[in-house]
Parts: sequence; C-alpha cells; structure tokens
Amino acid sequence: MVATLVRLRLLVLRNSFRRSTGQLVAVIIGAVYGAIALVAIIGALFSFNLLGVPELRTIIVVAGSALILGWVIIPLLTSGVEQTLDPSHLAVYPIPLNQLLLGILLSGIVGIPGAVTTIAALATAGSWLRMPGIALIALVTGAIGAVTCVVASRAVTSISAGLASGRRFKEASGLLILIPLILAGPIIIGITQSIRNSAEGLPGIAEALSWTPLGAIWAVPSSVALGDPLGALLRLLIALATLAILFVVWRWGLAKSLVTPVRGSSRARGHGKQGFFGVFPGTQAGAIAARCLTYWFRDPRYQRQLIIIPLLPLLLWFYSSLNHGSGFLLISGPIVAFLLGVGMIADVSFDSTAFALHMSKAVPGSADRAGRAWAVLTFGVPVVVVLTLGAAAIQNSWMPVPGILGLALGLLVTGLAVSSVTSALFVFPAPAPGDGAFKAKPGSNVANLGATLVAWVVLGVLCLPEIVLLVVSMLTQDALWGWLGLVAGTALSVVLLTVGIRMGGRLLDARAPELLAQLGKEK
Repeated sequence: MVATLVRLRLLVLRNSFRRSTGQLVAVIIGAVYGAIALVAIIGALFSFNLLGVPELRTIIVVAGSALILGWVIIPLLTSGVEQTLDPSHLAVYPIPLNQLLLGILLSGIVGIPGAVTTIAALATAGSWLRMPGIALIALVTGAIGAVTCVVASRAVTSISAGLASGRRFKEASGLLILIPLILAGPIIIGITQSIRNSAEGLPGIAEALSWTPLGAIWAVPSSVALGDPLGALLRLLIALATLAILFVVWRWGLAKSLVTPVRGSSRARGHGKQGFFGVFPGTQAGAIAARCLTYWFRDPRYQRQLIIIPLLPLLLWFYSSLNHGSGFLLISGPIVAFLLGVGMIADVSFDSTAFALHMSKAVPGSADRAGRAWAVLTFGVPVVVVLTLGAAAIQNSWMPVPGILGLALGLLVTGLAVSSVTSALFVFPAPAPGDGAFKAKPGSNVANLGATLVAWVVLGVLCLPEIVLLVVSMLTQDALWGWLGLVAGTALSVVLLTVGIRMGGRLLDARAPELLAQLGKEK
C-alpha cells in the first residue's frame, strides 16, 4: 500500500507534465533552476571543510534551524496549494492509518521540495570529510533533519486544517505572504546589516538554537567534533523527542481528518444593502462595474494587486533613503498606474466558467469592456493622483508633477484600453474562484509570458507622447512641457480607451464561445 501511494504521487506528477507544453517547459525551467541552486548549496557545504569546527557549527545550526522553521511556516501561508495525497480525498478508502502515514511521508520526500531538502541535508556530511567518523554521524543526522522537516509540515497542516478550511483564513494567509515578498529587498538588506553589526553574536545564537527543537539535530556532529559527547547525546534526544511528538500530533490530526473530513465553511447572508450595485446606474455596464469593483475589494486574487498600492511607496522611499535621492519615490504613481492598468488583462480568466452568464444574458461586448474599465477607474484615478501629489509633497519637488501625473494617467487609462483588447483574445491560466491567491498550475507563468510582454510593448508605444514630454520637461526644467504631457496623457488615453472598448467589445462578441471553451479546459 505504501508503494502504491508513492506511485500515485509520481503518476500525478507525470500526468501534470502531459497537460500542456507550457506546463512541461515551466517544470523543466524550474527543475534547472532548482538543480543549479542545489549544486551551489552542495558546493558550499563541501567548501566548508576549509573552515574551523566552531565556524562550521554556527553556519550549519543557523541554516538548519531556518530550514525547519520554513517547513513549519510555509504550509500555513500556502493553504491553497494542492496536495496529491490529501487525507480528505483518501478518507473513503480503507487504508490502514500507519501505512497511510508512511505513504504520505515518502510522497513528501520524493516531491521536489522534499527531495531538494533531503539531498541538501545529507550533503552536510560533505562538510566533515576531513573527519570520516563525524561525516557518518552528519549523514545520519541529516536524514533525521530532513524527515523532521516533512513531518513538521504535515503536523502543522493537520492541526490547522479546520482553521485553514475557512475562506477568510485562506484569503488572509494568501495576502500576508505577499507582504514579505514585496518587501524582500529591505528585509534582506536589514538582516544583512544586522548580521554584519552583530557577527560576533552569531555563535551565541547558534549555541542557543542548538538546544531547541529547530537546531538540536544539526548540532550533534559538531558537538562530537568539539569533544562534547554528552552534549551531542542530549541534543540527539531533543531531536528524536521532537520528531516523535510531531509524528504523534500528525497521526492524531490525520486520524481525525479521516473520520471527520474538513469541509469549507459557508454562511448564509440575509437581505441587506446592495453595496456597489446600489451606487452604479442600473445599466449593463453599471452592473458589470459594480460586480467587478466588488471583486477588486473582496476577491483575494484581485486583492493581491491592491496590497501593492500602500507597500510600493514604502519600498521606493526605502531605496530613495539608501541613495539619498528623491527620484524613486516620485515614480510611485506611474508604477501603480501601470500595474492597475494591465491588471485587467486576466479579468475574463478570473471569471472562469461563470463567464457563461454573460453569454446567456447576451451582454454586449462593449458593455462588458466598459464596465470592467469603469470599475478600475473608480478607485485607480484617485489612488494615482494621491500617490503622485503625496510623493511630491514628501520630497518637496513640484516641478515634475504635471508630467508625472500625465504619464501616470496615461499608463492607467491606456493600460485599460490594451487590456480590453488582450483579455478578449487570450485566456490566461489563473487560480479558480475560491482558490488561494497564489495557487497556480505548473506552466501558467510561461503561458502568460508571451501575451503579457506584447501587451506591455504596445502600452509603451502608445504612451510614448507622455514619456517624451516628461523627459523634455525634466531635461529643460520647464514645467510647460509637463503640463502639455498632462493634457496629452489625459486626452490621448481617453481616446484610446474608447477605441479599446469598441475593438475589445467586437472581439469579445465574436470570440465569446471560444473563450468559454478555453475557460472550461483551464478549470
């Protein structure tokens, strides 16, 4: 039975390669990058033979602790990620619990993250080649550490299954993980500077971690190498006790989920306010605008774009402070405008098969395009204006404001025009309604790449007048060119949006059945 479960895991992985060329190419590219990273890690571990035992102990204990911590935290933030051997899918089959545990454990190890972790953990033995006995111990402790990582992730997933099944938890966790990703640059720089300032304190941190469940197993070889067999034995007992407790917790959670499978929570809502539907006019375009605006503020797939709005100025301010300049913060308005403008490119894909409602009601394509653009403009224009003026006020630099505002409005409105046409031509692989904001099929990024790059190039060409006038204004320090850019950006973008809505509407009317068929395949 264990072998059957592992074969099932590998079979599903193999079949995922056959679904589309884009998925296969993406997996190959990901495998290449993963292999390069793994080779670099193994090379670094073998090069540590040149270090002394105390330095090697510090590096391996800190890195190993971070590895286990990552396996514990990441499942909480990526609860929407698909699991092939999900207990809720296997609950109907009479599989003995212990065999199921072992099968899920092995399937986690043979998966890409598990395999990379296992190989890297075993490669820690390469850091002790000058001491063959210690290298053998490191090989055993590396295997225990890798198993601990997988079991810890499964235990955390099992005990949090009830909470993670809630819609609000999925939405919040999917958005929370985006914040450190956006702020990765400042975080890495801050950590690097902290390490530089407190390099002398790292051995103390490693020593403290070596007595915790996170770092105990990684400190066993170095403890033996330093002539502390009692400390090594105690740390090994801590690591084995941690693994045993995690296994018991995982077994309890798995047994409970098999008896009472977790189901998504739902609640009925009574009649109340109409929300945005009570604000927009009762027309086809107005109804679509109200629906889309509701999605922008309630659907996590849209919210991950909105969360960039407050974080981007903070990020640009940070880089401006590093360079003691003001240029970065002033471009926050145009960057947000660009992201919002091209953000509508996957609107139809986000609708999924619910797009059939538009077809069944014979909604004109122009009304669909106009309503979607209207929704973005409702909040996009005020956001862009506030960001541009706010950045100028913070930096006390008002001369380039008209040109920058003209470029920002041009990117926003013209971007919606381009998206109105592009989204009527292509269907992009996207998370289904109800899925986590980061759940995506293998190969979806590659499939999106071509059409997205073409749309960006077209947008850049259409916004050349605003760009040129802004550059001239900055070079000549003459605000008149900036005001001309503001007028040109506003007027040209409105004309282009009108053309884009009409052209996209005609394409949508002609291609609606094909788009619906493609959406059905992507479901």
